[in-house]
Amino acid sequence: MHHIVLLDADTLQGVDLSLLQLPGCTLQLYPSTTAAELPARLQQATVVISNKVLLDAAMLAQAPQLKLICVAATGTNNVDLAAATARNIQVCNVRDYALDAVPQHAMALLLALNNQIVLQQQAVYRGDWSRSPVFCLHQQPIQSLAGKIFTVVGYGGLGQATAALARAFGMQICVAERPDALTIRPGRVHFRDALAQADVLSLHCPSVAGASPLLGAEQLSWLKPQALLINTARGALIDEAALLQALQQKQLAGAALDVLCTEPPDLNHPFLRTRLPNLLLSPHLAWATTESMQRLVGQLTENILAFNAGTPVRTCNIIDTCPSSRSC
Repeated sequence: MHHIVLLDADTLQGVDLSLLQLPGCTLQLYPSTTAAELPARLQQATVVISNKVLLDAAMLAQAPQLKLICVAATGTNNVDLAAATARNIQVCNVRDYALDAVPQHAMALLLALNNQIVLQQQAVYRGDWSRSPVFCLHQQPIQSLAGKIFTVVGYGGLGQATAALARAFGMQICVAERPDALTIRPGRVHFRDALAQADVLSLHCPSVAGASPLLGAEQLSWLKPQALLINTARGALIDEAALLQALQQKQLAGAALDVLCTEPPDLNHPFLRTRLPNLLLSPHLAWATTESMQRLVGQLTENILAFNAGTPVRTCNIIDTCPSSRSC
C-alpha cells in the first residue's frame, strides 16, 4: 500500500483531486507545509507530491519510506535530484500541461500593458472620461502591435505557442539564440541582436540555480526605450533592481511580470512599494487555468500509476532499481 502525501494542495485550488485517490492507497492532503511541519509529514509517506515545498537532502533523509516524488510543476528546482537519486527515490514532473494557459496569459499581459488598460480604467473611475469635452478620452498612447518585432527567449512548446499568438496579431517573430551559444542555429538570432531588435521581449526559458540573471543592467540596456518586457517564466531570470531602475529612468517603456524572485513577495518589495504605472504584476497565475490544472492532476495520477507498474514516465532522474511491480 502506498501512502500518498500532497504537501501544498492550496496551489491546486478549484480542481478535482479525487483522481489521486487510487485504489488501495491512502491519500493525505495538506493545504500547505512549512519546513518545521515537513519531517513529520514525510515519515510514513511512500509517495510525495509537491509543487513548491523544498525537498532537500536533509529533508529526504527524514523520509525513510519514500519511493516516489511527484513534482506538481515542470521545474524541479525544489527537489535535490542528486540526493533523491542517492536514496533510490524516483522523481517525476509534469510537462506541457499549460501550453494554452501560459501563452494566453502572456498575451493578456502584453495587451493590458500596450493598451494601457489599467491606467485607462483608473481614469474612467476618476471621472476623467465623464468630464471629457469629446466622446473619447486620449490620455495614454496606444501602439499597434501589427508589424512590431516580438522576440522570444526560449523556443520550446510555450515559446512557440506564444509566438503563434503574437503572429496572429501581425507581429514579426524573432527567436533569440542562447546567450552563451558559440554558433547560431538556423532561424535564430544572436542573443544581443535579438534583444536590440525587440519591440516586445517575452521570456519562456528556465532559470538555472546559482546563475546570474539572464537580464541584468547590461542586457536591459540593449533593449529599445520603447520596448516592452513580458515574463511568465521564472523571476530569477531578471535582475529586479536593474529592471526597476530601467523603468524609473524610462530606459524601458514597460514590463509585465507573472513571476518574481521571491514568491510570495514581501509587502515592502520595491515593485509593490513604488507602484510604477509602467509595471504590471500578476501573482504567478499564468499556468493556472482550471483546465491546465486539471491536466496537471491527471499527469500526477499517470506518474504514480506508471511507477507502480514499473514503467515510470516523465522521469527527472535515473535510479538503480526499478521493481517490476509497485502496486498499491
